Amino acid sequence: MSFLLRPVLFLLSLLPILASASPRHFSTLKPAYFLLAGDSTTATQSANGGGWGDGFLNHTLRQGSSGHNYGHNGATTKSFREGGDWAKVIEEAKTKIGNYTVYVTIQFGHNDQKVTSGVNVTEYGGNLERFGREVQQVGGIAIFVTPLTRRNYAATSPPTIKQDLAIQRNITIQAAHTTRSRHIDLNIASTDYCNEIGPDAAWEYNLNPTDHTHLNVHGSVVFGRMVSDLMARQFGDIRAVTEGNGTLSREIWGGVAA
Repeated sequence: MSFLLRPVLFLLSLLPILASASPRHFSTLKPAYFLLAGDSTTATQSANGGGWGDGFLNHTLRQGSSGHNYGHNGATTKSFREGGDWAKVIEEAKTKIGNYTVYVTIQFGHNDQKVTSGVNVTEYGGNLERFGREVQQVGGIAIFVTPLTRRNYAATSPPTIKQDLAIQRNITIQAAHTTRSRHIDLNIASTDYCNEIGPDAAWEYNLNPTDHTHLNVHGSVVFGRMVSDLMARQFGDIRAVTEGNGTLSREIWGGVAA
């Protein structure tokens, strides 16, 4: 598909999101509670990390729905479990199930891929699948999220994003299929967007001038909106508990720096 055509088609698919939802239609649904499991590209902004998570939780959910960002700087699928973070996610899921529809987003890969991680690609996939099954066992809904792109560009004309997380993207999608879970393809969406706006605009989202991986507060809002739109486009129950932002969505999916 033409790269220029993709944003147009996506905008058409977003029309239900940008329209106001009928309160009567959604009045019988439980509010949502989102538990975000991931590494520093999900985590709250700090000196050493920051991702899309807070932008998603603080700027895209309808009143009554909320969540908790468990993103952990430096986390792998192995350390997130061994360090106790995953146990906290599951425990909170159990406590919220009665009053909320609980969604658990699962996004890893940036650290798992490092040769020092102690996690090979087979273990990475197995760890993801185990996360998904355990969410299902407690009554939650797992949503696998392919890894947010790094904003590193190849010396092409025009510059294009280095797709250095392609293996992790494919394994994440496979984990979703194997566990019959949901997934969104943040990796491709964020790559396409950064290719459209180019390096100078994309680097405005950097946590610091030389950090092409983590997001500042504004970057969290932009990519949090991207995550919300991807979910709302695919899943009607999530569309019911998220708020649209027509201006920001049109910029993102139109390939305009937001």
